[in-house]
Amino acid sequence: MAKPEYYYGVHSVESLLELEPERVLTLFTLKGRDDQRLQKILQLAEPFGISVQKASRDSLEKLAGLPFHQGVVAAVRPHPTLNEKDLDQILAETPDALLLALDQVTDPHNLGACIRTAAAMGVQAVIVPRDRSASLTPTARKVAAGGAEKVKFIQVTNLARTLAHLKETTHTRVIGTMLDESAMPIQKCDFSGPVVIVMGAEDTGLRPITQAQCDHKVYIPMSGNLQSLNVSVATGMALYEACRQRSEI
Repeated sequence: MAKPEYYYGVHSVESLLELEPERVLTLFTLKGRDDQRLQKILQLAEPFGISVQKASRDSLEKLAGLPFHQGVVAAVRPHPTLNEKDLDQILAETPDALLLALDQVTDPHNLGACIRTAAAMGVQAVIVPRDRSASLTPTARKVAAGGAEKVKFIQVTNLARTLAHLKETTHTRVIGTMLDESAMPIQKCDFSGPVVIVMGAEDTGLRPITQAQCDHKVYIPMSGNLQSLNVSVATGMALYEACRQRSEI
């Protein structure tokens, strides 16, 4: 049996019990905690006969790897890693899919925040390169606050090649965000139909090989003195514009 993963945080564990309770092996809860949020988690676990163990704060911190576990940790069967074939299946089932690709975003906090926003905006899948990118760690899952269980997380060998494949096989348009002279204001771009929005790392932006696959380049107009945003904030603004347009169609 594969080594279990550990999910922590109220939102993350609650969402897991609502959507994939069969994966939960054991719940560890903080000794002495008996509030309403914990009771809801225990009620969700009870029908599935999930073992519940009381644990000290130090024990929970060791399981989670961080002190910010909110008094609950779940030992979970690992989820199969999704790849390019799973992405093809998503597009086959949802021809007008809205996708998010992250080009070398390495901070798990930023990844988790992007996934949380993606779940709120109806994104079908978040695509990342397998190398030089944050993976779906317990920290990313906690920051995603349940979003990681609602959005497919796809790891691909080569992001640029995957974008080219999507364009060729499903006519998905690739829209890259960047500060570039050829970029248009994001509100002037058409987000209808199958679309993948590509966000780059804060320090380097989109790599040239990724830029080469973009059908459109857009930027987020700003009236203040700052001309750059945290990648998760920029992702939220870009996805909101796409969602706003698509809801009006």
